[in-house]
Amino acid sequence: MAHIVIVGAGLGGMPMAYEMREAARPGDRITVVANTTKFHFVPSNPWVAVNWRQREEIELEIAPLLAKHRIDFIPVGVKRLHPEAKQLELDDGRHVDYDYLVIATGPRLAFDEVEGLGPQGHTQSICHVDHAAHAAGEWNRFVADPGPIVVGAVQGASCFGPAYEFTMIMETDLRRRKIRDRVPMTFVTSEPYIGHLGLGGVGDSKGLMESVFRDKHIKWICNAKVSRVEAGKMFVTEHDEDGKPKREHELPFKYSMMLPAFKGVDAFAGIEGLTNPRGFILIDPHQRNARYPEIYAVGVCVAIPPVEATPVPTGTPKTGYMIESMVTATAKNIRAVLDGREPTEKATWNAVCLADFGDAGAAFVALPQIPPRNVNWFSQGKWVHLAKVGFEKYFMHKMKKGTTETVFEKIVMDALGIMKLKGK
Repeated sequence: MAHIVIVGAGLGGMPMAYEMREAARPGDRITVVANTTKFHFVPSNPWVAVNWRQREEIELEIAPLLAKHRIDFIPVGVKRLHPEAKQLELDDGRHVDYDYLVIATGPRLAFDEVEGLGPQGHTQSICHVDHAAHAAGEWNRFVADPGPIVVGAVQGASCFGPAYEFTMIMETDLRRRKIRDRVPMTFVTSEPYIGHLGLGGVGDSKGLMESVFRDKHIKWICNAKVSRVEAGKMFVTEHDEDGKPKREHELPFKYSMMLPAFKGVDAFAGIEGLTNPRGFILIDPHQRNARYPEIYAVGVCVAIPPVEATPVPTGTPKTGYMIESMVTATAKNIRAVLDGREPTEKATWNAVCLADFGDAGAAFVALPQIPPRNVNWFSQGKWVHLAKVGFEKYFMHKMKKGTTETVFEKIVMDALGIMKLKGK
């Protein structure tokens, strides 16, 4: 019987464990290895950062969830992968042997690429619940003595949706406190235009997001590189469409949240044939690495080229629906190999997103993610806010049950149903 090891216990790792348990043979052993004891629902981090949620509301203890499904759990981080030996070296000195390995770690947050960036510097983050909880404390201090806000995503970032989401959530919270008039807001992004999203835009995302920003009195700077951040001050170079420096900006702030670029985690970086120069895992159409075919990868840690060249570097996002499709394909492909067959399943790399704006929201469906598309839809309204709240509860409920139901696919079908009703 085979030992299948999954590294990571987030939005990719936990569904991977559940689906692998269902797809595996009765005697196969499944182990999850992670550097945390708790799962947290990343899409809710923006709410935690403004105290609309407490971290305990979006966290679950991992061990009992996996134990119910006969899945072993080792809450220790991975120090280094030794692929030739088919072995993981853990931070505590232990070694774990595997027959098949699924890497689902998510990214390393590359705050170090910009001086002064991140929670250890002068800006906040919503990439992890620890960061969001810290940001919430800073938010409390900020609203007691408000001033300018600078928010957005630095050069090389690939996940732009949360930056827009958090911008609008902060704006909503400030209006509710009746202090919005005391807070100038500037959105700084490496995207070539507002609403690009790392996807070359979706539908009329450019026009819609520019309209929202104008309506909410939010200024923006695109094609931006953040050169450094000091206490209360951000230094930004704006570039033209050819990528040449156009204007220097010195932006004062009392509160700032900037999404960093992503890299692959150190445990796998630099292994020839496994990762690209940024440390992301190289895979074939079946989620499998070519040099080490017993290694698969799902989620944000997977190497995907940018959708298009941009004047300032931008990456490609991996949305929940895409991650879920990677998980399903990987589980089926590993089972095929266990049965002596070649893998045939391919993930449907489609992009779907629900972005909460506090009292409204925006949603997009891009099928497939890279243009030209069969479906290219972007919309906004109060229904998105309600859908995001409902989805949070639905996903956490399914996680507790350990179901393999494809919850992101349900969102896609619902969105497509809405479009059909609207005659789109």
